[in-house]
Amino acid sequence: MVQNKQNIVLTRKWPASVEQALVSAAAPHGVVQLREPDSAMSRDELANALRTADVLCATVTDQIDEELLKQPECRTKLIANFGVGVNHIDLAAAQAAGISISNTPGVLTEATAEIALTLLLSAARRTGEGERLVRSGGWSGWYPTHMLSTQVTGKKLGIIGMGRIGLDLARKAHHGLGMKIFYHNRSALPSEVAASLGAERLTLEELLTRSDFVSLNCPATPETRHLINAETLALMQAHCILINTARGDVVDEMALCEALEKKQIAAAGLDVYEQEPVLTPGLLALDNVVLLPHMGSGTTQTREAMGQCAMRNVIAWLRGEPLPNAVA
Repeated sequence: MVQNKQNIVLTRKWPASVEQALVSAAAPHGVVQLREPDSAMSRDELANALRTADVLCATVTDQIDEELLKQPECRTKLIANFGVGVNHIDLAAAQAAGISISNTPGVLTEATAEIALTLLLSAARRTGEGERLVRSGGWSGWYPTHMLSTQVTGKKLGIIGMGRIGLDLARKAHHGLGMKIFYHNRSALPSEVAASLGAERLTLEELLTRSDFVSLNCPATPETRHLINAETLALMQAHCILINTARGDVVDEMALCEALEKKQIAAAGLDVYEQEPVLTPGLLALDNVVLLPHMGSGTTQTREAMGQCAMRNVIAWLRGEPLPNAVA
């Protein structure tokens, strides 16, 4: 590390164009340490990074808990998160240690909403099963009763969490597929926005019992952990399809597996998992669940925009300016 300059450590590789931009922009104030292997840091590596970095550029794969933040040698003063959700960081412990937190809101809205809609369509139309059938050589040709599935157009979509992503999904589903929108959210949408979507605000119980599709777009908090569990799954109709692009622990995956096995609900589409990348036993054996590898924000455009947003927070901190996207 160069004397009198701040040390900036990336815990994962970023898109190359953004890494280059960060190195250049930070040069007057700090030295950037890029991550060479494109893998998550081990706990020991993460502990060492917190001891050596003034700024830690973290991702969702970095579990930054109280023990790590309380280590006496912890040097970090800013955790610039590459992503919106910060449930992998102990915010209270960070605040107690005098560490600021920033995130990257807004830039991944459309990409994540697209994946939610992709999962909804894939689970409803059984496209995963269909592709596996073709690739296996088991397809014998068209016939009237083959691979019957659920039509999506005009159905009822319940959205839990009407933030940026939930709202964008509602627009795509309503205007593109003519879906009726229900939503459950702490606050009501502005009347003109609700009217443009024909959106009806419901209690959680009402939404679960009336929806043909339920999409989880809420943040991961202690209140939303296992929001979808055996009890709430029992409220859903037998033809209902559950979509999760929020965070894995919003769903009790063991309860979901049981509901899918028993056909208590029709299907599910998941992009996030409780213990990712480890899957709950049973999920892989189920044909009525579509499984994606946490790729909601995974477009080149979006990941570059996330990196640029994280970089703006880093540069602002280095200059002693307010963080554009302060979380804590």
